[in-house]
Amino acid sequence: MKKILLLVLTLVCASSIAFAAPFSPTLLKITADAEISYDFDGSTTEIPVTISGKDASLYFLVHTKGEGANIGNVRNGYLGWHHVNKIDTCLYLSPANQFGVGATTITWDGTDNDGGVIPPGEYTYYMWAFDNMSSKEKMCHFLRTDKFRHLDMQEYDENGITMNNPLFLQTAETTTEGTVAPGWKWVIGGDPMDETLAETCNVVLGEGWLCYHTSQMVLDPTDFDYFYQAVAQRDQSQLAIQKFKWIPNGEAELQLDFGEDGYGMLVSAPNYYVVGVVTDGTYLYTADGNQVANTEPDADFFICDFEGTLLNEIDIRDWWSRPDEAALGKRMNSGPDIVTERNGKICLNCYCSCIKQLVDPQRYLENEEYQDLYLWSNLNGDYVMDQSFEATATVLWACNYPVSGFQYTMNADDNFFAFVSAYDHGAVSFGLFGPDGTGIGMLAYAGETGGFKKGEIFIDSGSPFDGIYCDNDQAGGSHWDGWVANEFTSGIFFIGHDSIKGVISSVVGVDESAPAAFSVEQNAPNPFNPTTTISFTLAEAGNISVEVYNVAGQKVDTIVNEFMDSGKHSIVWDSNGFSAGVYFYTVKSGDYSKTMKMTLIK
Repeated sequence: MKKILLLVLTLVCASSIAFAAPFSPTLLKITADAEISYDFDGSTTEIPVTISGKDASLYFLVHTKGEGANIGNVRNGYLGWHHVNKIDTCLYLSPANQFGVGATTITWDGTDNDGGVIPPGEYTYYMWAFDNMSSKEKMCHFLRTDKFRHLDMQEYDENGITMNNPLFLQTAETTTEGTVAPGWKWVIGGDPMDETLAETCNVVLGEGWLCYHTSQMVLDPTDFDYFYQAVAQRDQSQLAIQKFKWIPNGEAELQLDFGEDGYGMLVSAPNYYVVGVVTDGTYLYTADGNQVANTEPDADFFICDFEGTLLNEIDIRDWWSRPDEAALGKRMNSGPDIVTERNGKICLNCYCSCIKQLVDPQRYLENEEYQDLYLWSNLNGDYVMDQSFEATATVLWACNYPVSGFQYTMNADDNFFAFVSAYDHGAVSFGLFGPDGTGIGMLAYAGETGGFKKGEIFIDSGSPFDGIYCDNDQAGGSHWDGWVANEFTSGIFFIGHDSIKGVISSVVGVDESAPAAFSVEQNAPNPFNPTTTISFTLAEAGNISVEVYNVAGQKVDTIVNEFMDSGKHSIVWDSNGFSAGVYFYTVKSGDYSKTMKMTLIK
């Protein structure tokens, strides 16, 4: 009897140890040369690639480089699905390459997807991969995937530096029935089954005000004790942003000095869903699809400052409202009801529409041109997240709700590959788009079937947890009425992912062709406040420029632009007047240039 009891205790202890294991995923990583030489002569080139950590389904793409202004504002493709606006575009997209861990090669003959030979020049190449062979790994059992669309993550700290342990955020929710679910913070890396690791905070809204599960909160970028959340009062058709102080395991404190008595950006908006708030560190952004305004075209994108003042209300109904479809029984307005941010760019999506967009608010603010807001748009016509293309569709190729499949979430990685969860689209997990909105395909995780799916999120900041985070709801049934929550479906799960980019050129790259004396050093100190030194060596005398760019790719300062003698030089950048965050400096000398990353802290 004692032996049996001892065996039972041993098994219980072993089980406890297993459950107490921290979340520590094996990452998928792609390694390839940053600069690849190719003559573009129709010959086949072999590009060495190394896959580490996980097996990979990998796509290889070739884009134009520095040609966005010449490409201009273009809409083409079947049904006009592909829209790009002053950005570089895809010339070649490979089929999926299935690679195991280790060294391998990608082959390419220099032709585009129409079979034409791409002329000699300089191009950007991309590689995007995900693990389609391994089972999902559970990151957290307790985050509520039934409301996945209002989950978000914090990847950078208050100084703009990558967090070793990123933070998942879940918005407090108030439904029309008046029930309240608290907001959550979950630091990635702990035991997925330990609910005590979660930090909660209740949010109490004013009478008649509510937030919804599409309304993700966002932390104040310089002080994580505070957060912003969009709220709506449907009876009075109002939309606002509120600022709260996060009280750990307590009740959030409304900040009355934000906006007017705690209501910032107060606008008229008869919206069915309250859209989330995101920030690029400069402004707050949200949107309003006005999905219940089904008789009049109405869709807006809002830009708000950190005082709660509405700066811009941009009319985007040309893209999101469809009078022709409304006349045939579809919804007039489709969204957007989902916004997410990556490096200053904003993804716009709606669960009930075929349209997906990437926009650049800073480009709009810089030029004050309506069209400059849009980088790319993807609509019906390429069978990636398309709607109503089936023979049984009541309105063929219609974009708006009612739809054949819900498309929850939209998120982009660090190279602006964007994906959207795919529900009711067969045995697939998500639709994938390239950096210019090119529809890459409808892809599936290992063993995934065409069941219920509510979202994917990238973590892609160089942390030990980079990868895809998704639900596993397809294992629990078809939809709300038949879906079953259990140990296999509850929580957020990890899938390996990586993407890289480089240059493929008929001109030998800088590192090989530049005289040995040309070099650029990492700035020091780094991180820094407020000054840092940039050192470089010139092979020969000539004009030299050193320019500083923000994460959105906008030039914010020119440190030097003058003639210099050959030899080593050092210059100092004084960052007084600039906000904390990540910046890039580019040193140019003749035909050669080098870009380096630096971090300003306050």
